[in-house]
Amino acid sequence: MALGQRLLITMSRTSGHPQRMLQALVLLAVLVGMVVPLPAGTRANSTLLRSRSWSKLLSRSRAGLAGEIAGVNWENGYLVGIKRQRRLYCNVGIGFHLQVPLNGQISGAHEENPYSLLEISTVEQGVVSLFGMRSTLFVAMNRKGRLYATPSFQDECKFREIILPNNYNAYESDVYRGTYIALSKYGRVKRGNKVSPMMTATHFLPRI
Repeated sequence: MALGQRLLITMSRTSGHPQRMLQALVLLAVLVGMVVPLPAGTRANSTLLRSRSWSKLLSRSRAGLAGEIAGVNWENGYLVGIKRQRRLYCNVGIGFHLQVPLNGQISGAHEENPYSLLEISTVEQGVVSLFGMRSTLFVAMNRKGRLYATPSFQDECKFREIILPNNYNAYESDVYRGTYIALSKYGRVKRGNKVSPMMTATHFLPRI
């Protein structure tokens, strides 16, 4: 306000000098523009634009976080309902894939074949089932540690999927703890209660 009064005094004194008068008028117009408040509609529009900007930023942050969580869950495969089609490769002997043939005699096959393609389904956190895609039989283990195939899902079809330090997996019976799926160096199924996760016979690498 004081500055405006000074400008008015200056304008009265410089009335005989057109150039100085013009400069004073321009400066006064700038000051008036700074002081006069924006109309209500303009303020509302400005607030709305800021609100929309924050909403966009927040939605992008949420989307990014959701993408990260989805990526982690996909990698671990530990959410209920996730299904993966894989071949389980055991690096013993010449190397074998776990297979579930039509006759139910589970064994290891060196070459990939339709019976070695398994569907690994998560039934609860860290627990999966192994289902032969061609034979339509589940892999199961009885109390003696023997593997067998069954057409119906049951508790003996549940295996704890354990990720090992070497990036292989071990599959422990969820019902009979301490028993593991294992293959011998000849591709035969070993008794699950005669092996441990320290043995290569129990190490399986899921392959696509």
